Amino acid sequence: MSIDRFIIKKLDSCHEEHTRRNLVKLFKLRIQKAEKQENRTPHRIS
Repeated sequence: MSIDRFIIKKLDSCHEEHTRRNLVKLFKLRIQKAEKQENRTPHRIS
């Protein structure tokens, strides 16, 4: 299972507010990292 799916699954089942907040922060960081990587990689036109 990918870490993203794991985070989503935990968010879906977690009821503790502090843990949910941390999971959301982690997920946002992963999204930001992916966006930075996407912006660095030149797009190829086929």
